[in-house]
Amino acid sequence: MLARLPALPPPSDPAGNRAQWTHWQAGLKVRITLPAELPPLRLLLIWDNLAGHHTPELLLWLFAQGVMVLYTPLSGSWLNMAESLQRILSRRALAGQHPQTAQEIIDGLEATVRGWNAEPTPFVWGGKRAARRVRARERRHALGGSGTCSPRSLRGRAHGYVRRN
Repeated sequence: MLARLPALPPPSDPAGNRAQWTHWQAGLKVRITLPAELPPLRLLLIWDNLAGHHTPELLLWLFAQGVMVLYTPLSGSWLNMAESLQRILSRRALAGQHPQTAQEIIDGLEATVRGWNAEPTPFVWGGKRAARRVRARERRHALGGSGTCSPRSLRGRAHGYVRRN
């Protein structure tokens, strides 16, 4: 992907170039320390928070290529929705297919998205699975307000012993 991006001339205004890079860090709690000299900004890479994505060597290489890294937030609730949509689209696009190239995968995903956009499937968060979870919680028995539960009632088991007939 980087090879297909146009080569940009060296920046004529270093301060303006740095401003383009730092603009993308506005509002972040943790900012990446940028090197003193930066090439023109060519690409934004939105990446997850895997430990390997934070190594100084990798970040410096990306910066040298003109790539600014932005990380997805930890425990973002929107991420679950995005992953659900991604899972649905990839299953629909690739079901029964055996793509041989990356372009075949891209074409399949794009066609699936066009079909989805023409007739979108509505999401119902808290549908059948949520109802199942509620029923499962209702079948549990709370143990003395401690927050723990038992799958069956413990009535008649007072004082730590069980009555036997």
